[in-house]
Amino acid sequence: MLFISDKAAHQVQEILLQNKHNGQVQEGEEQAVRIRVLGGGCSGLTYKLEFDHNIEEADQVFFDKGVKMVTDLKSFLFIANTTLDYSDGLNGKGFHFINPNAERTCSCGDSFSV
Repeated sequence: MLFISDKAAHQVQEILLQNKHNGQVQEGEEQAVRIRVLGGGCSGLTYKLEFDHNIEEADQVFFDKGVKMVTDLKSFLFIANTTLDYSDGLNGKGFHFINPNAERTCSCGDSFSV
């Protein structure tokens, strides 16, 4: 399962609404938050977050707080039970991951190892 915090869900909905108003999303096109894990970063693995309307047959699909999240099976092995969160505090603004599988993360929080 993948989870999303209330703050992150609100921010995702705001971005999707802006994208719709800006014409970046076609009418009737359902957007999902795609989460990927890629090799790289100072800890070995890094997260990639994007909006996607193409859902592949092998994708893992999750719904939480009205947000559709998808990931490929390989990435899911690294992020099972992870929560997508959002911070707008003094220490930085943006999305970040609360990953119970991560044994180590870098100081910037963009990469991790398992």
